[in-house]
Amino acid sequence: MNIDNLAVNTIRILSAEAIQKAKSGHPGLPMGAAPMAYTLWNRHLKHSPSNSKWIDRDRFVLSAGHGSMLLYSLLNIFGYDVAVEDIKNFRQFESKTPGHPEYKFTDGVETTTGPLGQGVCNAVGMAIAESHLASKFNKPNYNVIDHYTYALVGDGCLMEGISGEACSLAGTLGLGKLIVLYDSNNITIEGNTDIAFREDVALRYEAYGWQVLKVKDGTDILEIDAAIKEAKKDCNRPSIIIVRNIIGFGCPAKQGKSSAHGEPLGEENLKLTKEHLNWTYEPFTVPEEIENFKKEFVIKAKKIENKWNEMLASYKEQYPELKKEWEMWFDEKSGVDLLENEQFWKFDKPLATRESSGILINRLSKLIPNLIGGSADLAPSNKTYMEGKGDFSKEDRSGANMHFGVREHAMAAIANGMYLHGGLKVFVATFFVFSDYMKGAMRLSAIMKLPIIYVLTHDSIGVGEDGPTHEPIEQLASLRTIPNMTVFRPADSCETAAAWYSALNSKNGPTALVLTRQKLPLYENSGKNALKGGYILKEAKNKEKPDVILMASGSEVELILNAAIELEKENISARVVSMPSFELFEAQSEQYKNLVLPKNIRARVAVEAASPFGWHKYVGIDGEVIAMEGFGASGKAEILFEQFGFTVENVIEKVKMVINNLN
Repeated sequence: MNIDNLAVNTIRILSAEAIQKAKSGHPGLPMGAAPMAYTLWNRHLKHSPSNSKWIDRDRFVLSAGHGSMLLYSLLNIFGYDVAVEDIKNFRQFESKTPGHPEYKFTDGVETTTGPLGQGVCNAVGMAIAESHLASKFNKPNYNVIDHYTYALVGDGCLMEGISGEACSLAGTLGLGKLIVLYDSNNITIEGNTDIAFREDVALRYEAYGWQVLKVKDGTDILEIDAAIKEAKKDCNRPSIIIVRNIIGFGCPAKQGKSSAHGEPLGEENLKLTKEHLNWTYEPFTVPEEIENFKKEFVIKAKKIENKWNEMLASYKEQYPELKKEWEMWFDEKSGVDLLENEQFWKFDKPLATRESSGILINRLSKLIPNLIGGSADLAPSNKTYMEGKGDFSKEDRSGANMHFGVREHAMAAIANGMYLHGGLKVFVATFFVFSDYMKGAMRLSAIMKLPIIYVLTHDSIGVGEDGPTHEPIEQLASLRTIPNMTVFRPADSCETAAAWYSALNSKNGPTALVLTRQKLPLYENSGKNALKGGYILKEAKNKEKPDVILMASGSEVELILNAAIELEKENISARVVSMPSFELFEAQSEQYKNLVLPKNIRARVAVEAASPFGWHKYVGIDGEVIAMEGFGASGKAEILFEQFGFTVENVIEKVKMVINNLN
């Protein structure tokens, strides 16, 4: 058996054995796709196993993340920090080899995948980042950024609508260094793909503007190699290589059948598979020839990396100014220190928070050269266009304004990929109600703790005439339930500055900036105080023991402030608390939280033009929440706020009711 066949069968058997030991997993893809994955990693993928974070490595994304044992087997036989013992612990608690690939858990894993279609969108984002960074840093004889992005997808990835959105954009942008290998085996969990997927994928991708290549025999390494070479020749179009594979290849009883997809082969079938593949080694054995191959590959790869390191050192001497920028762009740990930057925090008139966010984005674009982002065809409404920064396109890779088109779902997943590549600070934008379309990718941002900034405008029934389809109700509560997600709904322009400051300095996850269409007043002591998530905006006359605490976020802060003024005329002492971010407030000390919301003050009323879900934690069983219990309606914003109870009179009525109930 030659080394290539031995390596391919090592991948197949290691995968099957690990899945059998775990008594769960997906053996079909690793066994069927092993030849094309091995050919890519051995003959084309530029990578250095001794340094999985090498900046100029090719990126490999296993979009079909259920086939994770394929990736873990590859990582093992190519010399990454994934040992046979780790493979034996496949799918076990706290192992390096979880059921689906997880970013930062396993050496060599570029992104968390599993929800089908997300990974290929990440790959589109990585390819965008590569081309943008290359336009910035490459100089004659110094291609310091020069690598490909590869994704391995299955039938399921290409059925998911998100992949269509992203691949359409990739074709429009002409991302010639993006290559997708399609494991076309015609099988899903429910059976043959004919039951739900009969389209001509090749024609679809030709229509997207991709180069389409076909490999008739997925076991033919030479044919696969030739197709990848051909794909790399086309610099103007992304490429998809449709590889005809047999799911579960090598297992006589299961290959080509849906039963090979998502369950272990079974002990007897595993034994028959080994016999069929002439595999005579003990369980979980990596043959000596492969161990030697591994050592040689690691040395060879390190030489390639070292050559690049030498070029980079010379480049930094030749271009000292770019050297400074390079180090700043690629420093993921650095924050953005704007606390003492008076201009950043300065606003002098009432503005919609989407408008103040737009002003801040343009201030930031002058301070943060690697800030990049855009909107789902809504930049004029979201106020996210950066003046003087150009538009990223097929013709101009240097532009920092992204035009994602009407593709919210893919936009968020692409943003994840752009950030994961390294070197960029990324934001994306749409109307808040359409965050529903982005939820899957936003959740992955949070799982991976990526500091993506989501600019979400038109935040309430204040959208008015657009009606209930465009008026977010449940979205605030929904995003607040996502672990690692910081949701920030500012009450004025200075709180909006705090929201951006917080987002840019986040190290533990994404931030959703929830912004108004309608103008909001400026408050005297907002701004930096909002960084605590909740703070006393206006103290009660009876500071030691107010009669009631009023709480709100966003536009409703103005409402409770006006109500507090009226309550004071009736000798009811009201503390006004702005609560722009539950998450940041919860991160404060118990002492601070009790200072703002003393436990002995049980009369509390919260106001928010959204679902009340989540506020009861702060108002307690004795308090009241004025919120939306149903969907909105079409009409002028001021009429809707009145009709749904967001009035000074209703706040006062609820306050009196709460106080009376406690007496």
